[in-house]
Amino acid sequence: MTLPKLNPLVVESLHSIGIERLYSFQEKILPKIKSGANFFLFADEGVGKTTAMIIFIVNKLNASALDDVPRVLIYVKDKAAAISLEEKFRNFTDNNDLRVVVAYEENAILKQRDEIYLGADIVIATPKRLSKLYYMNGINTDRINTIIIEDAEFLKGTDFHTDINRISESIERCQYLVFAKKMDSGIEKLKNLFMANAQVISDN
Repeated sequence: MTLPKLNPLVVESLHSIGIERLYSFQEKILPKIKSGANFFLFADEGVGKTTAMIIFIVNKLNASALDDVPRVLIYVKDKAAAISLEEKFRNFTDNNDLRVVVAYEENAILKQRDEIYLGADIVIATPKRLSKLYYMNGINTDRINTIIIEDAEFLKGTDFHTDINRISESIERCQYLVFAKKMDSGIEKLKNLFMANAQVISDN
């Protein structure tokens, strides 16, 4: 996918951070995930996985805010991962009105609930915190069209699958993308939940 095929604001953002052409992994996955199918996406560090994810989301949302309820949920491991991803999103939201809100355990949940209520297009959250927000009616899932698990290796040896599945069960139709370095037992469990028919793209 060449840059002119992307939303002009996405292209502008890429140019602003010195990217004139997509990496091969990004060119490989972006046209495929645009189809709306579910995917496991495996690749090592340094091939632009996170940037590809951000490009896809901003492009899918047409680089434009819509109403007040979220359309994309992104699960991350912890506070550090949430803040880091939010900062990376800023490179692609400074030139538009998309709203990114983060939610994690080391912060007041009522404040996070209010931030989401005031308007969010993209919510980046840890599984436990998002589950708590959901049970206190702190997040509206009616318009969620994409759920992503970033660096999904963090699922291994945890009960986060239960928290994530609660949200997925509340959504009638949604695209799921799981990004990781490779398949492991924690990621494999997702096949029994909402990834049974997911396609696999690997750059390993």
